[in-house]
Amino acid sequence: MIEYCKVVYRKLKIEILIFLAILFVAVFFRFHHLDSLPPGLWPDEAANGVDALKALDSGDFKIFYLANNGREGLFINLQAFSISLLGPNPFALRVVSAIIGTLTILGLYLITKRLFNWETAAAASYFLAISFWHVNFSRIGFRAIMLPLIMVWGFYFLWRGLRNGHLKEFFMAGLIGSVGFYTYFSFRIVPFLALILFWNYWSYLKKDFTHAKYEFAKNQLLRGFALTMLVIIVVAIPLGIYFYSHPEDFLKREGRPISIFGQEQPLKELGASIIKTLAMFNFSGDYNQRHNIPGWPMLSLPVGVLFVVGFLRELNHWLRRKHGHFSTVHTFLFAWFFIMLLPGFLSTEAPHALRTIGVLPIVMIFAAKGFGWLIGLITKLHDITDPHLHTDKIMHKKESRLLVSLTIVAFLTSIGFIEYSRYFKIWAQDPGLDSAFTQKYLDIANYLNGYRYMPIYILVNEGDVLIDGVPNSAQTIKFLTQTDGSANSAVKGIFYIRPDQMSELKSWDKFILIPLADNPDLKKTMRSQFLMQPQDYKSFVVYQR
Repeated sequence: MIEYCKVVYRKLKIEILIFLAILFVAVFFRFHHLDSLPPGLWPDEAANGVDALKALDSGDFKIFYLANNGREGLFINLQAFSISLLGPNPFALRVVSAIIGTLTILGLYLITKRLFNWETAAAASYFLAISFWHVNFSRIGFRAIMLPLIMVWGFYFLWRGLRNGHLKEFFMAGLIGSVGFYTYFSFRIVPFLALILFWNYWSYLKKDFTHAKYEFAKNQLLRGFALTMLVIIVVAIPLGIYFYSHPEDFLKREGRPISIFGQEQPLKELGASIIKTLAMFNFSGDYNQRHNIPGWPMLSLPVGVLFVVGFLRELNHWLRRKHGHFSTVHTFLFAWFFIMLLPGFLSTEAPHALRTIGVLPIVMIFAAKGFGWLIGLITKLHDITDPHLHTDKIMHKKESRLLVSLTIVAFLTSIGFIEYSRYFKIWAQDPGLDSAFTQKYLDIANYLNGYRYMPIYILVNEGDVLIDGVPNSAQTIKFLTQTDGSANSAVKGIFYIRPDQMSELKSWDKFILIPLADNPDLKKTMRSQFLMQPQDYKSFVVYQR
């Protein structure tokens, strides 16, 4: 008994040490140079910051913010808390994502351990910890990073409730799940996954339990599921009331032209989107430089191969098992995978790494299962002995295990360096990255924060969606100069105008004009109509009269 306890303690100690190492790697990848990488501040990130500043100033923290095509409010409110501590700067917006991304690693470890074992959990969480895909969005102030977090933790507690029948687990699952509706619009399809899990588990109980035990389990399951639904309804009521009163906001993003349903041949577009989305893992990924190394696969080559191996092996296991615990697990895994790809399937912008971010945890679980197969193969190779060799020449088990362990560590370390290189070397040092994150807007804001001698006009001649009367590109400067977001009244002497409003400048004797985009036609107009010559700075131009 004592020896058994020692073995258990030793294994637990190893598990804890390995998990802490994974957590350290996750923190490093998400916080290393976070104050300067990514550069600049993309207007969508800044739009969150502007709304957060308004909320801090007024005390009105909304559940849904209308600007910038509409955004669920929880992430912005968390960013407001961060800004109150750290001030209005890019780091304050992005550190929220970094913390959320790190907590997702912990959640993935727990749910994978619950579904399989700690070894699979360690591999899955490590792959997510170093994944370019997840690391990238853990360092950008986009609310979509909350989707994987809510899913891994919500389903962790739901699965615990299904297995042990404790109502507190179902309560936590409902609480976390209901919070998901306040995070990102893609979460709206997650309840379908929960229903599939419930139905499949119900079927599993009916087939694998005796009648008396089934009655007890059935009652516990019904009570737990009812509690989960009740908690979700109660917590989500405020958002539901809002959307009932403003139905146009519920479909604000889904109704944009990027949907396949807005195309002339929706079935053709759907087929193309499905192919592109499925190909993004190993062949051709997102071309948006903010989301990926343009066109590169979303998974590095080793992880991508392991993902395919794990996916195919688990698919084979699922199809061969007609019922039982692992049939329920596999139904859950594949339902998660395909349901969370739907936002990508239904978009004409496929492949789209941001809209499909909810699939990331399950992709890493499949990769971990592929890794488990690889380890099994390596172990078997080391266990093979030549019958012609004498017994004393056969490698001892301890030596074999040590060699296998060193092989595993070397393999995992090499993948870590590959992912580090993908993000911190190849992507981070791309000359186009400054433009992708509008570094020039940050440069303009820094210039304005040190200049307060005459009225300043920001000519917002870039951007598409109007926010407060001007294109959304103005949001970066508004946030970083701490203006109130108004287009027609100035705070600290800064005004924001569109190109069609330039005639207003003629009423001013002295002013500064800074265009977000400068070009020869604008230079010609400023010389001929306003007698102003451009003053070139590092990344922008200033006109002064």
